[in-house]
Amino acid sequence: MTTTGTTGPCSAPRPGSGRGSRYGRAAAARAVTDLFQPRNVLLAGMTGIGSAAAGGWWGVPWGLLGALCSGIIPAWYVEWERRRGTWGCRHVVDRTQRAPIFFVILGSIGLGTAVMLLGHAPAGILTAMLALWAMTVGLLAVNTVWKISVDCAVAASVVAMLGAVHSPWWLAAVPLVAAVCWSRVALGYHTVAQTLAGSALGGATAGAFLIG
Repeated sequence: MTTTGTTGPCSAPRPGSGRGSRYGRAAAARAVTDLFQPRNVLLAGMTGIGSAAAGGWWGVPWGLLGALCSGIIPAWYVEWERRRGTWGCRHVVDRTQRAPIFFVILGSIGLGTAVMLLGHAPAGILTAMLALWAMTVGLLAVNTVWKISVDCAVAASVVAMLGAVHSPWWLAAVPLVAAVCWSRVALGYHTVAQTLAGSALGGATAGAFLIG
């Protein structure tokens, strides 16, 4: 895996490597996948969930803690390993190399949940953390035999959670999940089936916890 030199699993086509429309499509897909990567989606989503769970701004710090543990710390770990040369880029396209990431996510979410319990965080944000933890277990289980899209799972779970704790109108953001699915397929990181499976797992897990 490499991010420089030639077009590979972690790089988009460059000008001159194909038709202009092909490059434009890849550039658009890259922009979408970078903007809606799990770290960013969780930062925005968990902050909103924390606020809604607490019924006011004082829930925002709880949401930020949730985003730190579920998205930012795992992203930092991936970047650290990438700089060490373990992986070519943050996408970790080789399924067999992904298990350590899932264990870091599970540990980080577990630690964050423990802090929330000790601090008497609102029930809604705790439920969201449990939903993300359960989703990660599911992703890890599937990953042992088949590659599944984490980015799509996170996007779908956040939309489902916001729809449950804020308003069903948040489900209108489903096209954004579809955009993430498209970008992952367009960049060659996943098949259509892998993105749909990730979206289904993320949405179903979050919905079952927060609506049930």
